[in-house]
Order: sequence, then structure tokens, then C-alpha cells
Amino acid sequence: MRHDFLRASVAIFVATTLSAILPESLKSQEAPVDWRQFRGPTGQGQSTETELPDEWSPSKNILWKVDLPGAGSSSPIVVGQRVFFTCYTGFGVPGQSGSMNQLKYHLICKSTKDGSSLFDRAIEPHLPEVDATREDHGYASSTPASDGEDKFIYTFFGKTGLSAFDRTYEERWHSDLGLGTHQWGSGASLVLTKELVIVNASVESGCIFGFDKKSGKRKWKITGIEKSWSTPLVVDVGDDRQELVVAVRGRVFGFDLANGVELWRCSTDIKYDKATSYFVPSLVAKDGIVYAIAGERSGGGLAVRAGGKGDVTKTHRLWTTLKGSNVSSPVLHEGYLYWMHEDLAIAYCAEAKSGKILYEQRIKGVGQVYASPVVADGKLFFITRSGRCVVLAAKPKYELIAINAFCELNRKNSEVFNASPALAGGRLFVRSDQSLYCVGKK
Repeated sequence: MRHDFLRASVAIFVATTLSAILPESLKSQEAPVDWRQFRGPTGQGQSTETELPDEWSPSKNILWKVDLPGAGSSSPIVVGQRVFFTCYTGFGVPGQSGSMNQLKYHLICKSTKDGSSLFDRAIEPHLPEVDATREDHGYASSTPASDGEDKFIYTFFGKTGLSAFDRTYEERWHSDLGLGTHQWGSGASLVLTKELVIVNASVESGCIFGFDKKSGKRKWKITGIEKSWSTPLVVDVGDDRQELVVAVRGRVFGFDLANGVELWRCSTDIKYDKATSYFVPSLVAKDGIVYAIAGERSGGGLAVRAGGKGDVTKTHRLWTTLKGSNVSSPVLHEGYLYWMHEDLAIAYCAEAKSGKILYEQRIKGVGQVYASPVVADGKLFFITRSGRCVVLAAKPKYELIAINAFCELNRKNSEVFNASPALAGGRLFVRSDQSLYCVGKK
């Protein structure tokens, strides 16, 4: 007993001493960075992961693959040694029959080690739902979020509402957000701050809500959120202030994060057949400047400086472009914006300070791109709906590194990949509507 006590004391002393003398840069490398919400720690698809593989195939660098109990296009998240995602069963699953009264939603947890099942929490839907969703987007499109391994995990299933589950996966609180539906389903994912869980319920009620993470008490409600499937973004604007920025049809808004009060608005001038375009891609930001792309066909984009008051279109809008994407979001890296057109598979790179297009390269034979890209270790990863991953060098000169396949590319394979990847522990976690994949160096 005495020896055990002494060993424990020494271990604590060593750990404490090392923590005191290590520089902050090394301290941050001691523990892996979780991917707890849509598009990761920053909400912008940026990762500090290294040693990710450049190339993989069904027989190379796919560490494991597991079948899923149901369909869905929500992205996975990673918390410690667990990977979470949502899906639905019983109705509207491509290739399966069923009636609406059999519809069930699921919060699923798998082990990051081998994909083994840890739990499956069934959630009763609020019926009726839409009879079908366009292009099989389905009923589980919003990515869950977690504030840590021993705290809550949050889910959003459209008109079924927002729920918080504790570490035993029991529902701690629930809130209805409206009963509206759409043929495209819901798409916006959850955003967590230190105190709030934020959800864009444009489809359900035309509102954005901010709830206390612990109690579920509604802190504020923003109305007038029209035609928006975009996940909001928390933006630092200096002086320890943050704004909540969201894009809707025709405008980008900035709100006070504390109370939901509108601070500023900026016109996008992104149009389709002379009409103002709805908004799907999520925003990115750096140094108080917000970047947005959107729009059908060629689309468009803009940059606007946050921190303004009132209509800032003439004073804070820095540039616009006629190039964009209707589904996939951009990623920002070292002063450059990267994105891919959802139908044409054209990869773009633009200078962030000017909006100048530096390259515009069509990638043949990969199909549509709905997932949002991630950037890590000097590489860009674009997942296509057909189950390929285009890997490009994250630099302002086009360089194709690889085109990888998750599954055999033949007519018999019907997997569809709409979800964005999660990066953690030197691995990529990617889900289709049928399978969950773990990619890493063998």
C-alpha cells in the first residue's frame, strides 16, 4: 500500500512539473483534439491533425468499416474514444419499404478503435413528416454536438426538436422549435458556445434559438430567418466580443451573441434567374472578416467585415464574386479560400483579401460534391457523393495529390456520401448513408 502511494505521488509530481515547464505549444499537443460539432473545433473545417494518409482504397488505409442501422446525411463527431452520428430507420430509407408510422430517429455511438457499437438511442419522431425528401436527403441531416465526454450531447431532428442527452444517454431536456417542414428537409447543424446551444430552425419556424446548455431554458429567439439551411458561426470581433453571424436569402446578419439582438446586416447580391438565392453553405471567418459563398448555377460570394451597425453593405462589404457553390461550404487556410462547385466539381481557390480567383479547375469523373471540405496537414479533403475523396494541396496553385475511393465504384454499389468528415487522432471518420469508415495510416 505504501509503495502504491509513493508511486502515485511521484507520478503526480512529475506530471505537475512537466505541465509547469512545457511551453503552451507542447501542452496543446499532449491530448488529441476532439471534433465535437459540425466542421470541427472552429466550425470551419480546420484541423491541426497530422500524419493523415494521402491515399486510400477499399484495400489500403481503411482501418475499419461498419454497416449502419439506418440512413442519414448528418456528419459524425468524435469525443474521446467515441464517434457519434444520427440516422433514421423504418421509412424513407433508400431501397427499403416501410410506412411513416415506423419511422424512428437514432443517436448512435461507435468505438473509434474498431467501430464496435456502444449504444443506439432511439428517438420517437413528431409525425407527420414530409412524405419524401429531395434526393434522399432524409430525416437525419443535422450534425449532433457535444460539450465533452462527461457532459451533454445534443441532437436536432427538425420538427421533432432539440434534445440534450446526458452521459447515460437519457434525455435531460427537450424543446420544440416549430412544426414547419420542407422537401429538402432540415440542414443546419448545432453550434455550441461556453453557455449556449444554438440552432437555426429556419425551416421549422423561421427562427434561430439560443438555449442554456445545462437547463434548456431559452435565452433568446431571432425571427425573420428566411430560406436558410446555413449553420451559424460565432465570430470574434475584438475587445473580447463575439457576434453570431448567419446567412439567409439575400443577406448576412450579425447578432449580439448574448441576447440575439440584430447588430448589422449586409446584402449578398447573390441571385438566381434575377431572384435572390436561398442560402445553404456555412460561413468562415478570420480576423473579424466573414466570407460567404452560395447560389444556384455559378452562384456568388462576398466578404464582409463584422462589428458594424445597421446596413453595412456600402461600408463593410469588401468584395463580391460571381463564383460560388449551392451546397458545399468553403474552407479558409493561410489567406486563401477553397471550395468546390456541387454539380460541376470545379475546385476554386480565391485570395481572401481581394476575392480574386487564383484557380478554377474542373475535376472529371468524381460526380457531385455536397460535403463540406476540411483542411489539415497542408491538404484539402473533398468528399464526393459517389464515394471518392479528392485530395488537393492547400496552396494557391492547383495540385492534385490523389483521388481516393471508399468503396468499389460499380453499378451495384449504391452508397451515397453527403456528410462532411470528422478528423481526430490521425484519422478521418466518414459516413455514407449505409456505412461508417475510419481512414488512417496502417
